[in-house]
Order: sequence, then C-alpha cells, then structure tokens
Amino acid sequence: MSGSDILYFLITLPVLLFALTVHEYAHARVAVKLGDGTPRWEGRLTLNPLAHLDPVGLLALVLTRRF
Repeated sequence: MSGSDILYFLITLPVLLFALTVHEYAHARVAVKLGDGTPRWEGRLTLNPLAHLDPVGLLALVLTRRF
C-alpha cells in the first residue's frame, strides 16, 4: 500500500461514514413517517453513525476496498 493509497483511505472513510449515516437516517425518518415503528425500536432514528453501522458489513467494505 503506497502513501497515496493511505491518503485516499483516510479521506474516503470519513466521507463514506457521513454519507451512509445521513442516508440511513433518511430511511429511518421516512419509515417512521409512513407508520413503521421499527427504526425507533432499533434506535436508528439518530444521526449517531454507530447506530447505523453493521460491524461485519463495514469490515467487509474495508477488507475488500469496495468504496
């Protein structure tokens, strides 16, 4: 892994984390507006990134560099 790869990773990961958090929060808001209480029960009606991340999925993204 070269220096430019590490820099790319360090720049891309926070941007990806922010985008995924906002995207999943929007899904949760729409679901609640349409009458589904599941996001509220699962604690996903928040902008906290940890509430929206699947640890196994995130690890798979990082290991396969599919971002």
